[in-house]
Amino acid sequence: MNVKELTDKLGLEALALPCPDKEIDGAYAGDLLSWVMGRATENCVWATIMTNMNVVAVASLVGAACVVICEGSEIGDDVIATAQSKDVNVLRSPLPMYEMCVEISRSI
Repeated sequence: MNVKELTDKLGLEALALPCPDKEIDGAYAGDLLSWVMGRATENCVWATIMTNMNVVAVASLVGAACVVICEGSEIGDDVIATAQSKDVNVLRSPLPMYEMCVEISRSI
């Protein structure tokens, strides 16, 4: 499954989708950025409520397929623009992180 397919299947809001065809190979949930850097895997879906610029940096560093911002967390236009320019897919869901992870698990 790729990021666009996941977006459509789960009805996620695409905030930045520069690489919609990126294949998904697993998932990770977490908000402690240093923890995510050491444990998230390449091509994963990363679920978080964090929305600062460092999310883009960490997603790029680990090679995440996409970031799903949970609980409808607000994210700045500057962060979205940076994600777009750095080829980081950023999606958003109104669901709490646990519920979003359940849906991701059922889908990939």
